[in-house]
Amino acid sequence: MERISIIIPVYNEEKTILKILEKIEKVNIPIEKEIIVIDDFSDDGTKNILNKKERDIKLVFHEKNLGKGAAVRTGLKHATGDIILIQDADLEYDPNDYSKLLEPIINNETKVVYGSRFLGENYEKWSSQKNIIRSHLFGNKFLSFMTQILYSRKITDMETCYKVLSKDVLANINLEARGFELEPEITAKIINKGYDIVEVPINFNPRSFEEGKKINWKDGIKALYYLVKFRFSK
Repeated sequence: MERISIIIPVYNEEKTILKILEKIEKVNIPIEKEIIVIDDFSDDGTKNILNKKERDIKLVFHEKNLGKGAAVRTGLKHATGDIILIQDADLEYDPNDYSKLLEPIINNETKVVYGSRFLGENYEKWSSQKNIIRSHLFGNKFLSFMTQILYSRKITDMETCYKVLSKDVLANINLEARGFELEPEITAKIINKGYDIVEVPINFNPRSFEEGKKINWKDGIKALYYLVKFRFSK
């Protein structure tokens, strides 16, 4: 039976970590789940919450803050699943979308699936919310557009958290990212290796900086830099 390793990088998510774990545990999918939580040296109450909660999960603690990319790479070292899924620890992304994210891989249609926030009817709903950060919306669309230009591949949501890959794909690319540049690096290296990316529409519940959102415009500049860098590097 196939198994999916769900990698959850965590940094200062004391308000949401238990809720997202509960959602993941409850979701019904046709393959076994392996949940791997990497705490990236949280300095709020996240670490204590994780230590106290008895759950059937793998827990890894960084001894210093290294960044999302580093946390995902740590998670990959502990993953035993045939399929890898990256899940943020906040509540922006909905684990109830797992089934449709997994379907194209389980049916051997592709080895890589991205959950796109910009496909389907749900985009109109979340993009019109009052708390939406317009600069983020524009930035995400711009980076996806630049991905299309640089790599000649149609992709609507390069920056999505929901990247689902067969483990052999990740074994074939050498990830180096420490921070949020993980998203363009994975995308660039997947395309450079000749893999097709299938996108499926997902639900999305955006949060504001006041609610704990961490990515900012500087990360967008870095993302563009890495898209260009990996396009013209071996």
